Amino acid sequence: MIYSKITGTGSCLPQNVMTNVDLEKIVDTTDEWIQERTGIKQRYIATDEESTGSLGVGAAKKAIEAAGLSADDIDLIILATTTPDKIFPSTACLIQKELGIKNCPAFDVQAVCTGFVYALSIADKFIKTGSAKTALVIGAETLSRIIDWKDRNTCVLFGDGAGAVVIQASESPGILSTHIHSDGSYEHLLRVPQGVATPELHKSHKKPFIEMKGNEVFKMAVKTLGRIVDETLAANNMQKEDIDWLIPHQANIRIIAATAKKLKMSMDRVVVTVDQHGNTSAASVPLAFDLAVREQRIKPGETLLMEAFGGGFTWGSVLLKY
Repeated sequence: MIYSKITGTGSCLPQNVMTNVDLEKIVDTTDEWIQERTGIKQRYIATDEESTGSLGVGAAKKAIEAAGLSADDIDLIILATTTPDKIFPSTACLIQKELGIKNCPAFDVQAVCTGFVYALSIADKFIKTGSAKTALVIGAETLSRIIDWKDRNTCVLFGDGAGAVVIQASESPGILSTHIHSDGSYEHLLRVPQGVATPELHKSHKKPFIEMKGNEVFKMAVKTLGRIVDETLAANNMQKEDIDWLIPHQANIRIIAATAKKLKMSMDRVVVTVDQHGNTSAASVPLAFDLAVREQRIKPGETLLMEAFGGGFTWGSVLLKY
């Protein structure tokens, strides 16, 4: 049986750091208020010279190097992003060009904060069916470009960054299962209300920004992530104590803590970066994963649960042996 196994990780953050104190100068908020409700202390914001693609390239190069490979070994590129550099071509194609990779398929996946989980699930299927041997899976975002900096309910939450993994065909188990879902009936709770083809956008000439009904999103996230934990464990005939590490989407420390409680897991076994990165959407899970790997907290052979919840609503999980 063919498995897909993660063999390299990488990440890339913008040059600019924006602290909560910096935000106090541009919107009616306080460091104490932000930390109490979200756990966020700072986030990274892309400069004019940085883009989703450039951050993705930086993360990809580190992941390829960590896997001990060259760009020529990659035969599939999947980028999860909500903030592509262009309408087309896909930002995955732009990254492909910068890496000097030719001919392999490269495409974007849009599932907002669950995007990396979706992308990893797709790459896993490519490898298990023999359609690819070495895949580069990236989550990259420049959410600062769709933030209304006058809206204190959203501008304090989000940041920019990129994370990447290389997965390869393997005879030993790596990714054990993936589970992805969506329900579009909740789109009004978390969205950017217009797109490039929306007639209203062309009439108003106003730039669209993230809109969120925070309390409703929080309640749905906690309930839905609890269900995905149960689904993942049942699919693999595992118990909660079989999970060594939880690598959650980094949206809010209270949501992360609620999922850890569901698993009866100490926060010492949860990778938390929301305090330093904020919510980086599709980049948050691979960013957190790379950080824990490079700090040598995660050890080979351990069982990891990745999970995420995002606009759509979308949600999903990946269970894997590292």
